[in-house]
Amino acid sequence: MVDGARKHSASSASVDGRPQSDPSALPGQAMRRRNNLRIPRGLSLEAWRSLGQQIQTISSSSSWWLGDWLLYGQSEFPNRYKRAITETSLDYQTLRNYAWVARRFEPHERYGDLSFQHHAEVAGMAPEERGPWLARAQENGWSRNELRRQTRARKRISGGVRATQLKMKPDDGQRERWQAAALRTGEDLLTWITAVLDDAATSVPTASG
Repeated sequence: MVDGARKHSASSASVDGRPQSDPSALPGQAMRRRNNLRIPRGLSLEAWRSLGQQIQTISSSSSWWLGDWLLYGQSEFPNRYKRAITETSLDYQTLRNYAWVARRFEPHERYGDLSFQHHAEVAGMAPEERGPWLARAQENGWSRNELRRQTRARKRISGGVRATQLKMKPDDGQRERWQAAALRTGEDLLTWITAVLDDAATSVPTASG
């Protein structure tokens, strides 16, 4: 399964199987700026299609790049998230989510034909469960939402491990802040809360001795 992940991970910087030496170089003489893309008249259908695929590649890769960048900062520099927020203008929770997912998948375990969001869906699973689920998603062409539906359906059918019931009573202000943060990351509230708690748990140092 690892070999399959490695194969697909290597394809994340390619379009139609063609390796791209520079994933930021857009075809068709398109001129990119921070807030617009200027496409010349007379672009062929094939060039226009290739341009869209290349943009998608860059978009999909950016979440992994940010996650790996943050993990490097975590090990090499203090105050990593404060500095990251200053440099990227992204909010704290968004960056934490990127790092949380990237930390759970070594590069050879990432499927280049699946989105970062696919990986986020199974990131909270045990390591031996993540690969098979991503392989199924790859083989069946599942969207992120379909992968979520399939994993939840499998848990209901198998009975799974009985979950601990946690009762929380946030006030209106807390609920609004949490919901807004979840929306910014593209996750539902429960998934976001689980990710935050799991990330917090892994960041707590173990007691020595």
